[in-house]
Amino acid sequence: MMLQHTTSCTLNMIPPIVDYQIPDHEDFFSRRCIWVNGPVIVGAGPSGLAVASGLKRQGVPFVVLERADCIASLWQKRTYDRLKLHLPKQFCQLPNFPFPEKFPEYPTKFQFIEYLESYAKHFDINPQFNETVQSAKYDETFGLWRVKTTATTTAGSCDVVEYLCRWLVVATGENAEKVVPEFEGLEEFGGHVMHACDYRSGEGHRGKKVLVVGCGNSGMEVSLDLCNYNARPSMVVRSSVHVLPREILGKSTFELAVVLMKWFPLWVVDKMLLMVARVILGNLEKHGLKRPVVGPIQLKNTEGKTPVLDIGALKKIRSGKIKVVPGIKRFYRGSVELADGTNLEIDSVVLATGYRSNVPSWLKENDFFSEDGIPKNPFPLGWKGKAGLYAVGFTRRGLSGASLDAMSVSHDIAKSWKEETKQKRKSVAARHRRCISHF
Repeated sequence: MMLQHTTSCTLNMIPPIVDYQIPDHEDFFSRRCIWVNGPVIVGAGPSGLAVASGLKRQGVPFVVLERADCIASLWQKRTYDRLKLHLPKQFCQLPNFPFPEKFPEYPTKFQFIEYLESYAKHFDINPQFNETVQSAKYDETFGLWRVKTTATTTAGSCDVVEYLCRWLVVATGENAEKVVPEFEGLEEFGGHVMHACDYRSGEGHRGKKVLVVGCGNSGMEVSLDLCNYNARPSMVVRSSVHVLPREILGKSTFELAVVLMKWFPLWVVDKMLLMVARVILGNLEKHGLKRPVVGPIQLKNTEGKTPVLDIGALKKIRSGKIKVVPGIKRFYRGSVELADGTNLEIDSVVLATGYRSNVPSWLKENDFFSEDGIPKNPFPLGWKGKAGLYAVGFTRRGLSGASLDAMSVSHDIAKSWKEETKQKRKSVAARHRRCISHF
């Protein structure tokens, strides 16, 4: 067995990463095996970066694996250009690194990407890009996590690597994969169909009739953006939805809710928000937007459904520039039949149908996550599993929830790592004393 040190040794003389090149006489043993003296973090989005910064501050080595070629690939490659943070920046900043004062209260997509890149540079976080985790499994025999990855080399070949580590941090988040529902007749439609993750702006849709499937924040904002480019959007509203003003009397609605929940129970705060929303926004049911029975905050906490924070779409709906339509029955060539029997001629379709976790596809034999890839234990108890498994970015509470979990995870791992390092130092010292005594 050939042993290669890929980085310099730490003060305790244990290298952060040790690369074992195992002979290839058997297929299983032909892959490189890398020992990581610290955790492996899967995902270089805001959650993964937040954990890495906490570990960096405490001197714990780690490896960040990222399937894309950049940090925060969701923000860089799968968001529309007009996107801004829905919450004020103080609720979206990552631990130990505030937003620049020059940034507006609601930073743009590009400003947030700039912030994340500055964050990674400030804490010297260097993910291993273009490396996709195929499987991660806990080996009870050795008490280690085995994380198998694949990466395409510059020569075009596929490099298979297996990382061995004591701790595994799942930071791929709730939005790792797009959700694309099946619709009858969609293959007959003939027009352009895209998911919202591929939509950038309405520039290419001027004068076109576009069907936007979905009425969440993405569906509303894509419809608004299409209007701004003189397209003619019809937005599919299949079920009920909470729409709230982004601000109330100049204050963020979210910030106001946080303050109210310090004094009142959740159901009372929900009623207050709905009453204020009715006064500011009016009766939305006459425009085809029916509110759920469960309040907005309770619905967010229990089902992860985020209320829509209006930034101008409602005005377009009232004026008729955004047409609200019921669910889809089936597609035909150049048209769609709706649930109420109406036929609508359309040129293209944007599927604002959301995202989901991809954890079940690669994390093997683990009961910490549910079938939909979310930790079974609700916030604030969903960050720690068994055998050194952790999760960040699954709180359904946005970046603030991810930051809280990231701090908990980094502190917990650092504590365990330092205890184990101390024990190893004592073990090395004891062996050293025994060696001296023989002479």
